[in-house]
Amino acid sequence: MNDSIFVGLDVHKATISVAVAEAMRGGEVRNLGIIPNRADQIAKLAKKLGKGDRQVSFCYEAGPCGYGLYRQLTGLGHNCIVVAPSLIPMKAGDRVKTDRRDAAMLAKLHRSDELTAVWVPDAAHEAMRDLVRARATAMRVLGKARQHLQGFLLRHGRIYAGKRGWTLAYRRWLTTVRFDHPASQIVLQDYIHAVTDAEARVDCLTKRIEELAPQWSMTPIVEAVQAMRGIAFIVAVTVVAEVGDFSRFDNPRQLMAFLGLVPSEYSSGATIRRGNITKAGNALARRALI
Repeated sequence: MNDSIFVGLDVHKATISVAVAEAMRGGEVRNLGIIPNRADQIAKLAKKLGKGDRQVSFCYEAGPCGYGLYRQLTGLGHNCIVVAPSLIPMKAGDRVKTDRRDAAMLAKLHRSDELTAVWVPDAAHEAMRDLVRARATAMRVLGKARQHLQGFLLRHGRIYAGKRGWTLAYRRWLTTVRFDHPASQIVLQDYIHAVTDAEARVDCLTKRIEELAPQWSMTPIVEAVQAMRGIAFIVAVTVVAEVGDFSRFDNPRQLMAFLGLVPSEYSSGATIRRGNITKAGNALARRALI
């Protein structure tokens, strides 16, 4: 174990701050400086640290830079974990945060096995998940577009008399709404076009998901999830894309905790207080299920 080192990487768009912790307990933790966030520089660093068949274990926080670094390092034959940022142990009184300190902290915690790794999907699964998330984004844009249109109509006293909005009858009513001032009529048509465009985007992405799903390795699980009452295709695809490998959970409680569907609790002594669900973990999968 003494010929091993643990490397903490604080990753940013253009740079990576590097720190190394020696394997032995209480071993030296030192900063190696900052390198450009480029594939050739990362390969050069890995080669330098792995000289003499030394075992190198990398870690970095999950974030906007994705899993490209993980795939490159594991492809070079090194161990690497992507860390859940919300589960990194933090000292209560620590108020200084720099890239150097973050990298050193990651290396030290990695050596002591106190970091929680996230599940890293393969490239095909990540691509499908991106498609599902793009549709979820389009749904949020559609909701906002409808809200803007209805807010505009409400401000001007144009109120639909029916019980439900966005039915065929509601859309026919929209075609009858008229304003005296041309500017108001232009705004109305612009809001209607925004809703129409957003609906078309959602429909297009939904069709793309349906077309690509049969080629996805997780399709049998999607079909199995649909066997449960109330879960249709889109909900099943969303849950499977976000959860990924269900076998990584040892029991249902761990899965529910990942989805944030377990009750919060604050108990002390004889007092037991349980509150609402924690809403921790994956928000998109939780929203789809709820």
